[in-house]
Amino acid sequence: MAANTRDIRRRIKSVKNTAQITKAMQMVAASKMRKAQQLAIDGRPYAQLLNKISAAVNEVHGDEKHPLLQQREVKKELVIIISTDKGLCGALNTNLLREAAKFDPEKTLFITGGRKAAQWAARSRRNLIAEFQLKDTPSFVETKVISKMAIEQFLDGSVDKVSVLVTRFVNTLTQEPVVFQLLPVSASPSNTKDMEAAREAGGLDVEFEPNSLAVLDALLPYYAHFAIYRAVVEARAAEHSARMVAMKSATDNAKSLIKDLTLEYNKIRQASITTELLEITTAQMALG
Repeated sequence: MAANTRDIRRRIKSVKNTAQITKAMQMVAASKMRKAQQLAIDGRPYAQLLNKISAAVNEVHGDEKHPLLQQREVKKELVIIISTDKGLCGALNTNLLREAAKFDPEKTLFITGGRKAAQWAARSRRNLIAEFQLKDTPSFVETKVISKMAIEQFLDGSVDKVSVLVTRFVNTLTQEPVVFQLLPVSASPSNTKDMEAAREAGGLDVEFEPNSLAVLDALLPYYAHFAIYRAVVEARAAEHSARMVAMKSATDNAKSLIKDLTLEYNKIRQASITTELLEITTAQMALG
């Protein structure tokens, strides 16, 4: 009996220590989550405005085609995967890499931003051409290295399409993996709506100096750079949100387990005490 209570006390102490760790991780993740979420939300109006400008330029550009707009038969595709460096964030990486596994390994090259995606590419023997490590709060300059490499691969004909696979931040409890086309730049559904709205408002009646092609030369690379930066910001907001929720769940489960173990410990102690009382009472009665 004493051995049982001793084992339970050890388990309770161990679970309490684990709960303290998960609680601390939850608080750290919550602090980072608020900053990352605010950064992701603050950048959305600018991204929408950039979509409108790109849609307007594409609309008035005419038959001239910029190299970053050229549609080609997709023989090789480059996929940029933005993952996390660490685990303990629920099913976030599992869901992301499940989508990555759907790409044809024979026709797909990969660039990863994050250790988890790089490890997956190595394990599954995918054609990984570059691996980038990103900070918790990466700057535009740091993420620009990824988009520059993607643009170079597309312009020299190594790939015919560039896609980005990232976990999109919806809210604190919801994060979803999404794939969007980076190159060739094309009108996304949001861009199409922007074009229609601009057309109705007369927003496309504009002049470009020196000409629309020069504007595209400056705009389209920046559009690709900013799209990657936005993807990384969204991924970080999703990561910290998922980790905070996962650590809160772990802390709550630890508390529930401590409660159950304490109840079991008290039952065993009560049974032990009752047995001892019965033995004493029996002995007294025998001595009578």
